[in-house]
Amino acid sequence: MEYELTLSDYLSILKRRWGQMLAVAGLILAASIATALLLAPVYQSTGTILVESQQIPPDLVKATVTSYADERIEVIKQRVMTRENLYRIIQKYKLYPDEVDSQTTSTLVDQLREALSVELVSADVQGVKGGKATIAFKVGFEYVKPEIAHKVANEIVTLFLDENVKVRTERATETTEFLTQELDKLKIELEEVENKVASFKQKNANSLPEHLEMHMGMMQRVDADIKELDREYKSTQEELRYLDVELTSTQSAIKSVGKESLTISELDKAKAELDRSLVLYKDTHPTIRALKRKIETLEKAVLSPAEVKVPANNVENDLVVAKIKAQIEAAKVRLSSISDQKRSMQAKIGQLQSQVTQSPQVERGMFTLMRDYENAKAKYEEVKSKQVNAKIAEHLESENKAERFSILEPPIFPDKPIKPDRKKIIALGIFASLAGALGLVALLETLDKRVRGLESLTSLIKMRPLVVIPYITTQAELKRAKKTTKYVLISIATLVILVLAIIHFMIMPLDFLMAKLLTKFV
Repeated sequence: MEYELTLSDYLSILKRRWGQMLAVAGLILAASIATALLLAPVYQSTGTILVESQQIPPDLVKATVTSYADERIEVIKQRVMTRENLYRIIQKYKLYPDEVDSQTTSTLVDQLREALSVELVSADVQGVKGGKATIAFKVGFEYVKPEIAHKVANEIVTLFLDENVKVRTERATETTEFLTQELDKLKIELEEVENKVASFKQKNANSLPEHLEMHMGMMQRVDADIKELDREYKSTQEELRYLDVELTSTQSAIKSVGKESLTISELDKAKAELDRSLVLYKDTHPTIRALKRKIETLEKAVLSPAEVKVPANNVENDLVVAKIKAQIEAAKVRLSSISDQKRSMQAKIGQLQSQVTQSPQVERGMFTLMRDYENAKAKYEEVKSKQVNAKIAEHLESENKAERFSILEPPIFPDKPIKPDRKKIIALGIFASLAGALGLVALLETLDKRVRGLESLTSLIKMRPLVVIPYITTQAELKRAKKTTKYVLISIATLVILVLAIIHFMIMPLDFLMAKLLTKFV
């Protein structure tokens, strides 16, 4: 059965090991106090940059930079914290002078990058994805010298502001240049389509869809003209026919008058022919006029043969006959002219019919070209509108009227260090000293195999001793104990004085602490 330590055993261990515990606790506490006192203070200078929204309503002018503020801040952070910029700052403000000769440039730049901090400030905003929007951010720099920390923080804040303007202006300019290039390409495409449309219209000028109604009207008019020519042709044929009859009658009349006889049958035939012709033609028709002249001549010959004067000579007879023949020739010429006009009009109708027949095919080709033209025109106008908006947005960026960064709170001169936290270090030292002392005692007791105490011996030998002789202290041990006690008391007094000094100088003056304690407990 294993022996379990009792409270008296623990008190005995503390009594026996208190010197060692005190030494270990004192060393650990002294080391923590020394660490808190010897660590170099680190100062931080921080500036706050406000993310201001666009001053002109977005409904009127849209900015070309549409990324979220946190994304843009991260991009600007990467561009500001480049190796070139950070090394320039190290050289300008002579940072890390003790490490410049011993460390590489990359190490110094990484050290500076770790000393810089960018903290986003968000707020609940309606209408924003996630419900939160970045309204500001803080830029800070940590360094052992407060004046250098203040200067570097100002430098970094300035870089953020300048880089934001530069990034937004570059993006707006790039957008405008891109749209201008696209607009030039679309303009060339639009002109090519316009040239194709113009060439197609010129090639098919007579078969264009818009001329279809005109061509149909022209065909109707030409068809009416052909019908009128047909009527005129027939009329001229009738006139020619009766001119031949008149020529024959005149020649016969001249011969009959010379013999002083005319037949009544010819007159009756002429009247019957006149009656039939009046049913078909008007009184002004050449046929009617020719028949009337023939009847008039025959009537004169029949009723007054003596009064019919035969021309005195053959010249007058020839003149009358020549006049009728001239009329016959004119009628023939007119017939030939009418035939030519009819053939010309028929050819024109054929041409118009061909154009009307080709019109649907031309319309299909024209529709395809016009569709390409409308598409090219719509693209051109769309990009043109975007280019105008991009130019306005570029002007908006150059005038700093769009979303911008402004200094809400410039970096202030740090009046107290942020690191190290000496209070926490000392508090951790106190706990570490207690834990170290107890751990040391536990370790020593575990390694110590000696049997101590009556109960421990009884548990070991399984019987109770008859006599217990107490420990007898010698004079030398008493002197050594007194000396040890003296040193311990001096150490405790020194430690108390040191703790009080630390509290007075690093935490709170003792008079203020006493006043607070009295106020709290009295």
